[in-house]
Amino acid sequence: MKKLVAKKGIDCMACLSCVRACSEAFYKVFDPDKSCIQIVSDNNGGAKVKACLQCGKCMRTCPNGAISQNPKTGVYMINKKLCTGCGECKKACPMQVMVMGTETVSKCIACGICAKACPMDLLEIIEK
Repeated sequence: MKKLVAKKGIDCMACLSCVRACSEAFYKVFDPDKSCIQIVSDNNGGAKVKACLQCGKCMRTCPNGAISQNPKTGVYMINKKLCTGCGECKKACPMQVMVMGTETVSKCIACGICAKACPMDLLEIIEK
């Protein structure tokens, strides 16, 4: 299964380059609320990465069957034609990183755009 992770031993400097890359790639605007990766404060005054766990809770919650798991990559993907934008998947996401668009919801597809944008080389796509 492909999955975005933060490497251990590297501190996030909260520059938001990853957030910018994600929101601009998929929504053509820099808007942290439209990024499938979030940078939040940790308990020690630093920053930490919140990203999709590829756990499947969104798929199991979707009342329309709009989310399925790619058999080759293991990534959960949203079928925009079936998504009604009800937001049930967003509510179920344990990381709270699903993005509510104007008509549908988006989620991380482990594309690696954010990882390429990170100046700290903190992010990577792994096979689990």
